[in-house]
Amino acid sequence: MARSFKNLLGDDSVNTRTLLHEAIPITGTIASGTYTDNNIKTFTHGMFQSVYDYPYLSSSANHIFDLTYGHSSAQSSSVNTQNAKKMNIYNQMAQVLMGYDVSGNIRNFDSDGTLDADGVGTMHHCFFMNFSRLLSKDEVKKNSFRLALYNSGTVGTVGHLASTGRTNRTVLGDYNSANQFRTSPAGDYGLLFTGSTGTYPAASSVGLVFYQAGVVVLTSSFFSSGSAAGGLHGAPGTFPTTNVVEFGSGVALTNTGSIELAQANNTINELASGFRYRLEDVDFNNTIELNSSIYFCRVNHNEFNYSANPTYVDGSKIRVKNNVSDLPVSYITTVGLYSPDNELMAVAKLSEPIRKDPNTELTLRVRLDY
Repeated sequence: MARSFKNLLGDDSVNTRTLLHEAIPITGTIASGTYTDNNIKTFTHGMFQSVYDYPYLSSSANHIFDLTYGHSSAQSSSVNTQNAKKMNIYNQMAQVLMGYDVSGNIRNFDSDGTLDADGVGTMHHCFFMNFSRLLSKDEVKKNSFRLALYNSGTVGTVGHLASTGRTNRTVLGDYNSANQFRTSPAGDYGLLFTGSTGTYPAASSVGLVFYQAGVVVLTSSFFSSGSAAGGLHGAPGTFPTTNVVEFGSGVALTNTGSIELAQANNTINELASGFRYRLEDVDFNNTIELNSSIYFCRVNHNEFNYSANPTYVDGSKIRVKNNVSDLPVSYITTVGLYSPDNELMAVAKLSEPIRKDPNTELTLRVRLDY
């Protein structure tokens, strides 16, 4: 007797989880102004810059990441350029990524990941790179993030084309993510270190990478020429002492090119431009979490040997039988997955029809990805 439906038992289905990874390389020429900044979009609010892989007015352009700068309320001053916006950006990012302490105050970014109140490792001045979901997908793969920057030398106002004076190339990475693993309200995050030296004390971290959020937080002290020199953040930059725009465009920093002066006097757009001009390369692997339900549709020898297609029968006779004594035969082309109340939920097509008669049994493996 023909049957149209067959219930799946508990052993007939299994759920699996697969992590797929893609390599994402972003060359510095995309972000540093080689294309005369046609792929860098600025906004009238002046709170961040958006970087595209092609000129952003092109229909084929893809948004890659946003870049901005912010500082904590501890560094707030009425004489700072865009002081309120810089502080609001820092607080908004800290609120989402770090959360609140037991007193209800927004936590500051802490480069060592301890979230304590001792002030050690607290990042009061930060650059933020927010990668688009198109690139980071579900999350950035741990121990895959690498960021190559120059923190010394001169940088011209036209970016990469006039950046021959850049020196001290440094590669930052989450080299010790397996051991320096942290969790925040926004998910997992790792510490960024300057170079794969084999030992990674948390105190030497220069930033954080939030894997699920796709956000990188870098302390501006990485570019510092002050007390951090030779200590927490490596060698100092050889900053010029003439009227050279050292960090950002449009402002000549007389007698000093320090990031400390740029933080106070330059706009967020200028600081973002200065960061882009020192960027050489970004590499990471993204992660796509693929969940699958696999159904084993078992067809016994006495099942589905007849077709429900009206053309299967002609004049009360099975069309595919030459003789009355021949075994019934059908050809399976489609598998339908139904809900308990027999509503069709999914359809799977076979690559070619499979012959079915009472002498054969089949097991069709149907995979549903989501």
